[in-house]
Amino acid sequence: MSDQQAAERLEALTALTDSALSRLDMDDLLDELLDRVRLILDADTAAVLLIDDGSSYVTARAARGLEEEVRQGVKVPFGAGFAGSIAARKEPVLLDHVDATTVTNPLLWEKGIRTMLGVPLLSADRVTGVLHVGRLEPRSFTSQDAELLQVAADRVANALQATQLAVESAAAQMLERGLMPTHLPEVPGIEFASRYVAADSRIIGGDWFDAFVLPSGRLWLVTGDVAGHGLDAAVIMGRVRSSLRAYALTEAPVADVVRLTDAKVLHFEMGAMVTVVGAVAEPPYDRFDVCTAGHLPPVLAVPGAHGALLDLPVGPPMGVEPNLARSSAAVELPSGAVLILYTDGLVERRDRPLDEQLEVLCRAAYADKPEAVCREVMHTMIGTDPTGDDIAVLAVRRTHDV
Repeated sequence: MSDQQAAERLEALTALTDSALSRLDMDDLLDELLDRVRLILDADTAAVLLIDDGSSYVTARAARGLEEEVRQGVKVPFGAGFAGSIAARKEPVLLDHVDATTVTNPLLWEKGIRTMLGVPLLSADRVTGVLHVGRLEPRSFTSQDAELLQVAADRVANALQATQLAVESAAAQMLERGLMPTHLPEVPGIEFASRYVAADSRIIGGDWFDAFVLPSGRLWLVTGDVAGHGLDAAVIMGRVRSSLRAYALTEAPVADVVRLTDAKVLHFEMGAMVTVVGAVAEPPYDRFDVCTAGHLPPVLAVPGAHGALLDLPVGPPMGVEPNLARSSAAVELPSGAVLILYTDGLVERRDRPLDEQLEVLCRAAYADKPEAVCREVMHTMIGTDPTGDDIAVLAVRRTHDV
């Protein structure tokens, strides 16, 4: 390579990593990068295909000179054809012959493309898509072209990751506002307080709490946690929460509602695992039927004593085994007592045994106004420690008979 060629390549590299590109939104960024890639590599077409989470296809997301790919929603099976092979192999592919034997997308040979070059989009060694270019002339791409195209692919992958984080942050705020109760119910003889704190990472998770009253007057209390983090966990959380509410409207016992919700998770949320505890009481709310599916037991604090973990039958989490029978246990709630439901982020720490943490929680719980109880519990359990997981807490106090 001559000095002039090296200088031109350095200039081209600068064009692909121009800091001004970071101010563009995703669609404009992809279009601008594809235009620059076509110019630098003297290509006639350029396209980005992405892999959706849980999908076995790469799907056209942006294209220049080959806009039909996006307009027609082209999908290529993972591991098949040109783009699918790049995604599966995680390495560049140079193609000097384009027809039905080398590519699965007929648009490529119908367009008259003669040679192609493609590279993977990688994020922490995980393939997220493919960037490819093509020429209408039978002029091959070089290994130096592949290196430059990989620079552009890395820029696209970084931009996609930043966009995903921004989307999840916005979704976290939306879900916190939309899925968590903005107002706890007004129930004669019952006081409520709650806390929901996102993890310090702000990576959205699947924790939630709920409290609602049915037309019959039945009071439902719920906390739950979808395993995992990210937008997928949060979306599943919203669907599970809605399903449980819907089944609760049938006025079925709490164990049956949990069983039906479990069946829904198994059938429609394949691969998901959900822990949940539900507690149901009828007026005067002096006795709750409590069902636990893989969730930590609630804490009960009666007047004059520290809190204690409820001794309940704990079934497996939702989503792990079909046709599970669910059971519940009756728990008395004397006047003045407080019942505390919570998710595992409140007590689980990598450097401390869970049993010890549960003992600390019980000592922090006492029979008082729920707002004061929540304040003391969060102060004791969290204090100034960073929160590595989402935390949901629901405290309920029975003040008198209805």
